[in-house]
Amino acid sequence: MLDPQKKNDFQQALINWYQENGRDLPWRRTSDPYRIWVSEVMLQQTRVDTAIDYYLRFLENFPAIENLAAAPLQQVLKRWEGLGYYARARNLHRAAAIVATEYNGQVPDTVEAFRSLPGVGPYIGAAVLSIAFGRPLAVADGNVKRVLSRVFADPAPVNVPAAHKTYPALAADLLDCRRPGAFNQALMELGALVCRPKTVLCRNCPVSSHCLAYGRNETDLFPVRRKTRPVPLHRLVAAVIQKGRNVLIVCRPENGLLGGLWEFPGGRISEGESAIDACHRIVGQTVNLRVQNAYEWTQVRHAYTHFRVEARVVICDYAAGRIRPNGPAGFQWAGVRVLQKRPFTGMTRRFLPALMEKRQAVESNTGALS
Repeated sequence: MLDPQKKNDFQQALINWYQENGRDLPWRRTSDPYRIWVSEVMLQQTRVDTAIDYYLRFLENFPAIENLAAAPLQQVLKRWEGLGYYARARNLHRAAAIVATEYNGQVPDTVEAFRSLPGVGPYIGAAVLSIAFGRPLAVADGNVKRVLSRVFADPAPVNVPAAHKTYPALAADLLDCRRPGAFNQALMELGALVCRPKTVLCRNCPVSSHCLAYGRNETDLFPVRRKTRPVPLHRLVAAVIQKGRNVLIVCRPENGLLGGLWEFPGGRISEGESAIDACHRIVGQTVNLRVQNAYEWTQVRHAYTHFRVEARVVICDYAAGRIRPNGPAGFQWAGVRVLQKRPFTGMTRRFLPALMEKRQAVESNTGALS
């Protein structure tokens, strides 16, 4: 570890660099804990360039924590649509309701209270409390782990459970407790702009003289990662069941994967089974309906964090049956206007625009929009 003088030099050089080179981002123009919190939740699994537009639109709709707390979850998910990792949105919505009712709309400024809120883990807790309230808490996101692994030439893999302890400890040892928010943002910014995963810009680094990997010309060896298993591929069918001007959509349970999002009835295709046969089987099993005139319309692919999907989209007509009360978490026979308002899964959004265009033509031929 660095001795006190070297540590002070590291901190000062990094913060000076950040003040001159840090990006002008919208969440850095506010001291509002709620807005800083929203930004950190979005940035936890999302690139900065992508998060900016979502952040601005989200705050247009929910400018204060009371607005978010009062909004229906479906509205919140719709504003989050496309950002992924929807548990973040559900937890933020739940946490906002708690802050609005139990803390009079004021984001709590203590570790115990803030960390007790849904979705607030070590990273979110340290980031928000250090930036918004100046609490001396260190962050250790992916950018920070990469920087620290090179500074200390640390052979510990960054993608194993033990890293959740080792790298936060390293970050805490380096933290400038006088300016924790600025230091944390500077360290993350260094990882984003200079100490990058592949093309490392060591000549632009303000702390290269402190970096063991740089001194050994070994920056390309860090961070160390343990090899992971290949991501599995699931073959699915999605059934677009037509009934007049409408199609059937179903809502996923709020407490499960992609909770609260909408999709078309579907499921896995069995080995050796055709998409059409799978459509008839799965529609019967999931929504207790019989369909007819089924044909395969398109095929889409989508990647989630831990698996990939290849979905055959089958269009068919309602024939008979009633949806069971104990069937999907929610369902609706929806026209184009409803389809435009619901938050859908990422896979569904792969083909939804083309489907809505197709349905628009149907509705135009059969009367007013539903």
